[in-house]
Amino acid sequence: MNPKTLFSAVALAATCVLAPAHAQNFPNRPVTLVSPFPAGSGSDLTARAVSVGLSEALGQPVVVENKPGAGGSIGAQYVARARPDGYTLFLASLSFSVLPSLMELGFDPMKDFEAVTLMGQQGMAFVVPTSLPVSSMPELVALAKSSPGKLNYASAGIGSIGHLTGELLKSDRSLDIVHVPYKGTPDALTAIVAGDVQMGLIAMPAVEPQIKAGKVKALGVTGTQRYAGLPDVPTLVESGLSSISDSVWYAVLVPAGTPADVITQLNGAFRKALSQPATIARLEGPAKTTPTYSTPQEATAYVRAQIEKWSGVSRKAGLKPQSAR
Repeated sequence: MNPKTLFSAVALAATCVLAPAHAQNFPNRPVTLVSPFPAGSGSDLTARAVSVGLSEALGQPVVVENKPGAGGSIGAQYVARARPDGYTLFLASLSFSVLPSLMELGFDPMKDFEAVTLMGQQGMAFVVPTSLPVSSMPELVALAKSSPGKLNYASAGIGSIGHLTGELLKSDRSLDIVHVPYKGTPDALTAIVAGDVQMGLIAMPAVEPQIKAGKVKALGVTGTQRYAGLPDVPTLVESGLSSISDSVWYAVLVPAGTPADVITQLNGAFRKALSQPATIARLEGPAKTTPTYSTPQEATAYVRAQIEKWSGVSRKAGLKPQSAR
């Protein structure tokens, strides 16, 4: 055997030995879970709610790192470019599926990530001012039809889920309602409370206290089942509006190229963490998130389907990707 062949054989053998050893030793240092939104956001609250249980399941510290900006694309790009070794995780949410429609990205959401698991669902409520003379989604649709161009809907900004849901409602029910974008959820909710706009779909952590305080009326909630905190409010599916019934979902992604056995270990750790009563209580508390989990394959299929759905809605709404800032 010539030296080059011998060297190649030794190198190949070493690779075969070292690769499984790496997986067997995972994890041997802290793991970072990246939230692409600021401290106090739904994403941040959800990440911190699961991090304790995940740390216990992995036997290593789990550090939540916030990398906000550009609709979540800064945090996503950071993880996409990280070493694919299982030590840098990304908490993707529904906003991740909208990003390709809104801005030119420095990564490919389909190709640059692999899914570990679905992690949770956070409900939203479709609300109106208390002064609006409707008490159900069908009544709201009827009022909008009778007053074309006179009702406005609020959102947390152009391309936000509130905006795109409004576009779906317009197209599904042939409504003429006007989009009013705000700089974030708090401003949009304030406008609805004040009656400056007539409707909006708002995430549960922000809107539930306002509903219970009687400052807005909830006409419907997202998800396939009624929200436990508002048991008298029907789901949007019950009201015949399944197209706008998507809750805010959370999924854990890793950089493409992460070893399959490491993804399997992470999936098992999340499954264990999300089954713990303490983790469930933390998620269902301030984060208002219902825990769930899945196989990596199920998570991959779900995230891809969401990207395709919201890309289609964005195209129909006339949105075009802009340069990220």
